[in-house]
Amino acid sequence: MANKKIIINDMSHETRVALVEDSNIVELFIERTGSSDSTGNIYKGRVQRVLPGMQAAFVDIGLSQAAFIYVNDILTENYKEMENLFCDDDEDEDEQINSPNNAPSNQGGDVQHYKNEANIVDLIKDGQEMLVQVAKSPIGTKGARITSHISLPGRFLVLMPTSNHIGVSRRIEDEQERMRLKTMVSELRKNNLGYILRTAAEGAGEDKISQEMDFLKNLWSGIQKKYIEFSAPFLIHQELDIRLRAVRDLLLHEAESLIIDSRSGYQEILSFLDTFMPNLKSLVMLYEGNEPIFDAHNLEGDISRALKKKIWLKSGGYIVIEHTEALVAIDVNTGRYVGKHNLEETILKTNLEAVKEIAYQVRLRDIGGIIIIDFIDMEKKANQEKVFNALSEAFQKDRSKTHILPMSDMGLIQMTRKRIRKPLTRQLCESCFYCEGEGHLLSGQSICHNIYREILRNAGEMIGDGFTLKVNPHIAERLHGEENHIITSVEARIGKQITIYPDIRFHMEQFDILETLNQGRDKENL
Repeated sequence: MANKKIIINDMSHETRVALVEDSNIVELFIERTGSSDSTGNIYKGRVQRVLPGMQAAFVDIGLSQAAFIYVNDILTENYKEMENLFCDDDEDEDEQINSPNNAPSNQGGDVQHYKNEANIVDLIKDGQEMLVQVAKSPIGTKGARITSHISLPGRFLVLMPTSNHIGVSRRIEDEQERMRLKTMVSELRKNNLGYILRTAAEGAGEDKISQEMDFLKNLWSGIQKKYIEFSAPFLIHQELDIRLRAVRDLLLHEAESLIIDSRSGYQEILSFLDTFMPNLKSLVMLYEGNEPIFDAHNLEGDISRALKKKIWLKSGGYIVIEHTEALVAIDVNTGRYVGKHNLEETILKTNLEAVKEIAYQVRLRDIGGIIIIDFIDMEKKANQEKVFNALSEAFQKDRSKTHILPMSDMGLIQMTRKRIRKPLTRQLCESCFYCEGEGHLLSGQSICHNIYREILRNAGEMIGDGFTLKVNPHIAERLHGEENHIITSVEARIGKQITIYPDIRFHMEQFDILETLNQGRDKENL
C-alpha cells in the first residue's frame, strides 16, 4: 500500500497543500491572498440576463465576472418529482477538496446536455434573486458556473437540502454496510432533506452520523435566514479554507498523516479536529525544520516539471502536453529510445511507460475537459488493448471522474475528466508578454525581411541623408552577419545609408526606423 501523507506549506500570502504518495506529489492545491477559490461558496445572486437560445443565464453574485447557470441547474418548484434527473441510488461523491459534492457533472467540458424539459424563461427572469452555489470557479475569461442545487459537505455526510434522496458513496462496496448506513440516515432524519454518505462514513456509529446531521441542518437553517436578511449580491456561506478542506476531505481516507509548517495553522487544524474529529488529532504534526517543508520532502522538482510542455520518460521517450481552448492534446514520442529487439516492442514499451506519466501529470496538473492522447502507432490490436487497459487502470486512483474511450485505428485515445478548478499551469503561470500566449515568436530571418519591407514602404516620404535602425541585439547581429545582404540591397535601392543600433530594451520583434536629417537631427518615423 502506498505511503500517503498531506504536506502543507502555510504562509501569510500563500498556502500550498500537497497530497503525496510514495514521496511524489499526486495532487497540489494552491490558495493565495486575494484569489481564494470560490468553489462551494453560496451566494444570494441576481439574474442579469436570461439567454433563451442557450438555455442559460448570467447571474451577478458579486464577483468581478458574472456567473452563469444552465437550465438543468435551476431549482424548480417540482424538484422532488425531478430529483432522479440528478441522483441515483448509488450516488457517488466527488471528494475534490475544492468542489461541492453533488454539483451536476459536465465531464466533456462546457457542452451542456439538457436533462430538464423546462424552458429557462419559464423558470427565471431578469432581476430575480436566487440562492446559488459555485460549482466551478472562474477559469480564464469564463465566469463561475453556478447551481441552485445546494450541497453542504461534512466529514461523513453531504447534505442536499433541495432533494429528499439518500445515497451512498460507490467507494463503500460492502452491500450490508451500504444498507446499514442508508437505513440509519433514513431513521435519523426528521425532515425530507437529502443526504449522501461519504466514504469516511464507513463503519461510523449512529452518534457521529446523528451529530453531523444536526450540524449540517443547523448550517442550512442559518443560510436560509441570511438569504432573507441580505440583498443580492451577497456571499452567504464561504467554504472552508484550503487547510481545513484538506483535513475534512483527505485526512485518513486519502492520507495517513498531515504535516504543516505553520504553528497558527497547526493550532487551527487541531481546534477544527477537536470539534469534528478528535480521534484524528494524533495524525497531525508541526514541521519546525530550518529547510522549507517542500524542499525537505523534495517536492519542488515535481512542481517545476509539471509546468513544462515536454516531459522526458526514463527510457528516453517523451510526452508533449499542449493546452488549447477546446481540449488538451498529449503526444507520445520514442525520442532517444531505440529499443533492444524489434520496433513494435520498442513502441509498446514507450507507450506503456507514457501511460503512467500521463495519468500522473493529468492528476497533478488537474487537467480537465476533453483530452486527446496520440500514442505511437502500434500494428497489433492486442498491444493497443494493453495500452488502453493500462491507461484505464492508471486513472483508477484519480478522484476526479474520468471517461476513457477505446483506442482508435489512428492510435488516438479520447477521454474526459471532470473540470473543477483552474489547471496548475493557469494557477502558476501567465501568458508570455513576448508572444502574448501564441507560444512562438517570428524567426530572426522573418523579422529582418519585415524590416526590409518597412524601410521600402516609407523611404519615399523621407528626405534625410540616411536611416538609423534600432533593433534587439540579436537582430542587429543577424543584420551584420548572415542577413547583411538585406541591408546592402535596401541601401542600393533607396540610395541612402542605414546605421544599425542595437538596443537591449527592445523585444525581438520590435524595431524603430529613425530618419537622419541634413541638420544632424533624427526624426522618429515609425
